[in-house]
Amino acid sequence: MPREFPQSPLVGVGAVVLRDDKVLLIRRAHPPRQGEWSLPGGLQKLGETVYEAAAREVMEETGIAIQPLGIVDVVDLIERDGEYLNSRVRWHYTLIDVYALWQAGEPRPGTDAEEVSWVPISNVRSMVGWGETERIVEQAYDMCKMPR
Repeated sequence: MPREFPQSPLVGVGAVVLRDDKVLLIRRAHPPRQGEWSLPGGLQKLGETVYEAAAREVMEETGIAIQPLGIVDVVDLIERDGEYLNSRVRWHYTLIDVYALWQAGEPRPGTDAEEVSWVPISNVRSMVGWGETERIVEQAYDMCKMPR
């Protein structure tokens, strides 16, 4: 199924990877939101659990091994090709965001990332282009009860 102008929603998995007071972010190499800082993640494969998808995508995009701990939230990314509700749906992802802890590895850009970086939680707002990403990071950080 094509990703752009799909026939039905695509299931994506994003990972909020935490290490001390930092979160792992990637600069997206491909649409949608190409060039923006975001969470590592991608499409879930057939036969793969959400946690397996999160671990695989983080490894492919960043070279980091993670331990998924739980679900943060489910977010819909729906973008249309026009301003009106009856315009065609260009992108439609149902994104399952998990929170995870860093296990091993140092960040390096992989398959779908132009850049990858450990970003202080306090800097996330100024880096990400989508408010939902900021909300998900803050919610995951609170769920882990890590000191700020």
